[in-house]
Amino acid sequence: MATKLDELLASIHPARTFQETAQRSDEALNSLGMDRAQITDWEEFRRCVIRCLRHAETHVLRLPHGPPAMGVDFDWGRCCQILFKVYGSNGDKAAFEIARSGNEGGLYAVLREVARRVGENCAQNEVSARIAHYWNSFSVDEKLAAADEYMVKYGHLLPWELTEGCAARVRANLPKVLEEHTRLIQRLGSVGRSR
Repeated sequence: MATKLDELLASIHPARTFQETAQRSDEALNSLGMDRAQITDWEEFRRCVIRCLRHAETHVLRLPHGPPAMGVDFDWGRCCQILFKVYGSNGDKAAFEIARSGNEGGLYAVLREVARRVGENCAQNEVSARIAHYWNSFSVDEKLAAADEYMVKYGHLLPWELTEGCAARVRANLPKVLEEHTRLIQRLGSVGRSR
Protein backbone atom coordinates (compact mmCIF):
# COMPACT_ATOMS: atom_id res chain seq x y z
CA MET A 1 0.00 0.00 0.00
CA ALA A 2 1.31 3.42 -0.95
CA THR A 3 2.13 5.83 1.84
CA LYS A 4 1.39 9.55 1.73
CA LEU A 5 5.04 10.10 0.82
CA ASP A 6 4.79 7.63 -2.06
CA GLU A 7 1.64 9.37 -3.31
CA LEU A 8 3.28 12.79 -3.07
CA LEU A 9 6.43 11.70 -4.89
CA ALA A 10 4.31 10.10 -7.63
CA SER A 11 2.32 13.34 -8.00
CA ILE A 12 5.45 15.52 -8.27
CA HIS A 13 7.43 13.15 -10.47
CA PRO A 14 8.99 15.05 -13.40
CA ALA A 15 6.89 13.05 -15.89
CA ARG A 16 3.74 14.45 -14.27
CA THR A 17 5.03 17.98 -13.73
CA PHE A 18 8.03 19.28 -15.67
CA GLN A 19 7.67 17.03 -18.70
CA GLU A 20 3.94 17.70 -19.04
CA THR A 21 4.36 21.46 -18.84
CA ALA A 22 7.36 21.30 -21.21
CA GLN A 23 5.17 19.53 -23.74
CA ARG A 24 2.42 22.13 -23.36
CA SER A 25 4.94 24.98 -23.71
CA ASP A 26 6.27 23.36 -26.91
CA GLU A 27 2.71 23.09 -28.21
CA ALA A 28 2.16 26.75 -27.36
CA LEU A 29 5.28 27.80 -29.25
CA ASN A 30 4.31 25.68 -32.25
CA SER A 31 0.84 27.21 -32.35
CA LEU A 32 2.02 30.80 -31.87
CA GLY A 33 2.18 31.51 -35.58
CA MET A 34 5.31 33.46 -36.42
CA ASP A 35 5.73 34.91 -39.88
CA ARG A 36 9.44 35.83 -39.67
CA ALA A 37 12.70 34.98 -37.96
CA GLN A 38 13.88 38.52 -37.23
CA ILE A 39 12.42 41.69 -35.72
CA THR A 40 14.29 44.97 -35.96
CA ASP A 41 11.85 47.29 -34.14
CA TRP A 42 12.07 47.40 -30.33
CA GLU A 43 8.33 47.97 -29.73
CA GLU A 44 7.40 45.20 -32.14
CA PHE A 45 9.85 42.92 -30.32
CA ARG A 46 8.23 43.73 -26.96
CA ARG A 47 4.75 43.01 -28.33
CA CYS A 48 5.93 39.72 -29.83
CA VAL A 49 7.56 38.50 -26.60
CA ILE A 50 4.52 39.55 -24.54
CA ARG A 51 2.26 37.72 -26.99
CA CYS A 52 4.44 34.61 -26.61
CA LEU A 53 4.36 34.83 -22.80
CA ARG A 54 0.59 35.17 -22.67
CA HIS A 55 0.06 32.43 -25.28
CA ALA A 56 2.38 30.06 -23.38
CA GLU A 57 0.60 30.76 -20.08
CA THR A 58 -2.75 30.08 -21.74
CA HIS A 59 -1.52 26.73 -23.06
CA VAL A 60 0.50 25.61 -20.05
CA LEU A 61 -2.18 26.55 -17.53
CA ARG A 62 -4.97 25.36 -19.86
CA LEU A 63 -6.86 28.62 -19.52
CA PRO A 64 -9.91 28.92 -21.76
CA HIS A 65 -9.51 32.66 -22.42
CA GLY A 66 -5.94 33.39 -21.41
CA PRO A 67 -4.66 35.20 -18.32
CA PRO A 68 -6.32 38.50 -17.43
CA ALA A 69 -4.79 41.51 -19.16
CA MET A 70 -2.62 43.43 -16.72
CA GLY A 71 -1.21 45.99 -19.11
CA VAL A 72 1.73 46.08 -21.49
CA ASP A 73 4.24 47.39 -18.94
CA PHE A 74 3.29 44.78 -16.35
CA ASP A 75 3.49 41.96 -18.90
CA TRP A 76 6.80 43.31 -20.24
CA GLY A 77 8.17 43.30 -16.69
CA ARG A 78 7.29 39.61 -16.40
CA CYS A 79 8.99 38.98 -19.75
CA CYS A 80 12.09 40.82 -18.58
CA GLN A 81 12.31 38.60 -15.49
CA ILE A 82 12.57 35.61 -17.80
CA LEU A 83 14.97 37.31 -20.21
CA PHE A 84 17.27 38.35 -17.34
CA LYS A 85 17.40 34.75 -16.08
CA VAL A 86 18.19 33.43 -19.54
CA TYR A 87 20.48 36.12 -20.96
CA GLY A 88 21.86 37.94 -17.89
CA SER A 89 21.50 41.41 -16.41
CA ASN A 90 20.86 43.05 -19.80
CA GLY A 91 18.73 40.15 -20.96
CA ASP A 92 16.08 42.26 -22.65
CA LYS A 93 18.69 43.97 -24.82
CA ALA A 94 20.58 40.74 -25.47
CA ALA A 95 17.37 39.00 -26.52
CA PHE A 96 16.48 41.89 -28.82
CA GLU A 97 19.92 41.71 -30.42
CA ILE A 98 19.43 37.98 -31.03
CA ALA A 99 15.99 38.63 -32.53
CA ARG A 100 17.29 41.58 -34.58
CA SER A 101 20.38 39.87 -35.95
CA GLY A 102 18.95 36.40 -36.44
CA ASN A 103 22.06 34.95 -34.78
CA GLU A 104 21.95 32.21 -32.13
CA GLY A 105 18.59 31.01 -33.40
CA GLY A 106 17.07 34.44 -33.86
CA LEU A 107 13.60 35.38 -32.69
CA TYR A 108 12.47 31.77 -32.52
CA ALA A 109 15.19 30.94 -29.97
CA VAL A 110 14.16 33.87 -27.76
CA LEU A 111 10.49 32.88 -27.89
CA ARG A 112 11.39 29.23 -27.25
CA GLU A 113 13.22 30.26 -24.07
CA VAL A 114 10.26 32.37 -22.91
CA ALA A 115 7.78 29.53 -23.50
CA ARG A 116 10.10 26.98 -21.88
CA ARG A 117 10.56 29.13 -18.77
CA VAL A 118 6.79 29.63 -18.46
CA GLY A 119 6.43 25.85 -18.40
CA GLU A 120 9.23 25.38 -15.87
CA ASN A 121 7.87 28.10 -13.57
CA CYS A 122 4.38 26.62 -13.64
CA ALA A 123 5.71 23.12 -12.93
CA GLN A 124 7.85 24.38 -10.05
CA ASN A 125 4.89 26.24 -8.55
CA GLU A 126 2.77 23.09 -8.81
CA VAL A 127 5.46 20.97 -7.13
CA SER A 128 5.89 23.54 -4.34
CA ALA A 129 2.14 23.73 -3.72
CA ARG A 130 1.76 19.95 -3.54
CA ILE A 131 4.69 19.66 -1.13
CA ALA A 132 3.31 22.46 1.07
CA HIS A 133 -0.12 20.80 1.18
CA TYR A 134 1.47 17.46 2.10
CA TRP A 135 3.77 18.93 4.75
CA ASN A 136 1.25 21.26 6.37
CA SER A 137 -1.22 18.42 6.93
CA PHE A 138 1.13 16.69 9.40
CA SER A 139 1.71 16.97 13.14
CA VAL A 140 5.28 17.30 14.39
CA ASP A 141 5.54 13.55 15.00
CA GLU A 142 4.20 12.81 11.51
CA LYS A 143 6.75 15.21 10.02
CA LEU A 144 9.57 13.36 11.77
CA ALA A 145 8.16 10.03 10.62
CA ALA A 146 7.92 11.33 7.04
CA ALA A 147 11.59 12.40 7.15
CA ASP A 148 12.55 8.96 8.49
CA GLU A 149 10.56 7.26 5.72
CA TYR A 150 12.23 9.44 3.10
CA MET A 151 15.67 8.61 4.48
CA VAL A 152 14.98 4.86 4.42
CA LYS A 153 13.67 4.95 0.84
CA TYR A 154 15.80 7.66 -0.77
CA GLY A 155 18.63 8.56 1.60
CA HIS A 156 21.09 6.77 -0.69
CA LEU A 157 20.47 9.46 -3.33
CA LEU A 158 21.48 12.31 -1.03
CA PRO A 159 24.98 13.65 -0.37
CA TRP A 160 26.51 12.30 2.81
CA GLU A 161 26.61 15.83 4.30
CA LEU A 162 22.83 15.71 4.54
CA THR A 163 22.58 12.17 5.84
CA GLU A 164 25.42 12.10 8.37
CA GLY A 165 24.53 11.52 11.99
CA CYS A 166 20.78 11.45 12.44
CA ALA A 167 20.16 13.33 9.16
CA ALA A 168 19.15 16.46 11.06
CA ARG A 169 19.39 18.58 7.92
CA VAL A 170 16.89 16.38 6.12
CA ARG A 171 14.58 16.30 9.13
CA ALA A 172 14.67 20.09 9.45
CA ASN A 173 14.27 20.79 5.72
CA LEU A 174 12.24 17.95 4.25
CA PRO A 175 10.08 20.24 2.05
CA LYS A 176 13.23 21.65 0.39
CA VAL A 177 14.67 18.14 0.09
CA LEU A 178 11.44 17.02 -1.61
CA GLU A 179 11.67 19.90 -4.09
CA GLU A 180 15.25 18.90 -4.86
CA HIS A 181 14.11 15.26 -5.13
CA THR A 182 12.05 16.14 -8.19
CA ARG A 183 15.00 17.91 -9.83
CA LEU A 184 17.28 15.01 -8.93
CA ILE A 185 14.94 12.47 -10.51
CA GLN A 186 14.72 14.71 -13.58
CA ARG A 187 18.53 14.87 -13.85
CA LEU A 188 18.87 11.12 -13.32
CA GLY A 189 16.32 10.52 -16.07
CA SER A 190 18.36 12.59 -18.49
CA VAL A 191 21.66 10.78 -17.81
CA GLY A 192 22.84 9.22 -21.03
CA ARG A 193 20.46 11.22 -23.22
CA SER A 194 21.99 13.75 -25.56
CA ARG A 195 20.52 17.21 -25.76
